Amino acid sequence: MGFSKFSHVKISAIAGVVPEKVINIDDEIQYYNNDIKKLERNKKILGFGTRHVVPEGVTSDDLCEGVANRIFNETNIKRNEIDVLIVVSTTNDYTYPSSACRLQGKLEFSENCTCFDMNGGCSYGMHGLLNAYSLVESGVAKKVLLLISDTPSTCSDIRNRKDVMLFGDSAVGIIVEYTEQETPSYFYTGACGKSWESIVKPAGGAKIPIKKDIIDLELINKDGDVWHLWDSMLQGMDIFKFTMTCGPESIQKILDYSKFNIEDINFFAIHQANKQILQTICKKVGIPEEKYSTETFTKYANCGSSSVFTVILDNINKAKDTILLSSFGIGLAWAAAVIKFNDFYNGGISIYKKTENVLSRQELIQYWIDKFTGEK
Repeated sequence: MGFSKFSHVKISAIAGVVPEKVINIDDEIQYYNNDIKKLERNKKILGFGTRHVVPEGVTSDDLCEGVANRIFNETNIKRNEIDVLIVVSTTNDYTYPSSACRLQGKLEFSENCTCFDMNGGCSYGMHGLLNAYSLVESGVAKKVLLLISDTPSTCSDIRNRKDVMLFGDSAVGIIVEYTEQETPSYFYTGACGKSWESIVKPAGGAKIPIKKDIIDLELINKDGDVWHLWDSMLQGMDIFKFTMTCGPESIQKILDYSKFNIEDINFFAIHQANKQILQTICKKVGIPEEKYSTETFTKYANCGSSSVFTVILDNINKAKDTILLSSFGIGLAWAAAVIKFNDFYNGGISIYKKTENVLSRQELIQYWIDKFTGEK
């Protein structure tokens, strides 16, 4: 596909949530050999600050449900108006059924609502948006709810300092709908699939199901990072090289395709990989400091597939009118877009609080045992 243009689609509402549990990098100095200078250097260069992580029992689906309810409670949009529900996540509650089908029931949408999931990582919030735009522009749907959530804190051992401090948990909800007004939007997507091993979670899928032979397998590298086969694995230098090429190129290509200049863009919402990567990309492209933000990473860390949208939510005063969005990561895939954000609801980022009816791990295990044995 590469490049695509849409003329009668708009974003009418966007909101986000993060779990209430906060981890401050200053409280993890033991993972930096209690070296304050080393910790401060990482904070200054990479932008480490705080990140929100889910407590036990809270999942991506819970965050999605929470942010969806926020949108319906805070706008005039009705649940029965949603024609399509798309859920983008790498950390779904179950392999099947889809999170979208489960959430369709929880959110009490019409049974005529089409539901499907997408799993792809960092750039796939944008790929989900592309799908939503395509469905609306084609006339298949008039109104789409896109829910995007990852809980990367559940995919790494806290002792693995190669990646755990980079990522935070969150969810974003976006309403995409038809508009009669001419509203041009531009997308550019692609992937370098031959480098897929650069960011991977080896176990837990069909290739390496989690069984007894890997349960006790715990690896420790020369730096003391702890890793299991079901944890996320990052090849840092490969990813850095990819972003240094892909980031600037995709931004320049979407500018060329849309025939916009940097001066025409009011705000650049760029995937919050880390402060150093953001600053380097923007310097290469020539984006002024006042037109982008690295502070979202410092406050919320890299939120995966919802990261690019958390920047918009976190910069309510700046992120409006003509915005260029750029994301890249797992796959290795990328997506960039130029979108008009006019007359839309920006609900910002709020705290998701754990509900009282969340089952513990042991309770869930017992639930499914009882279900299988006929006790439920």
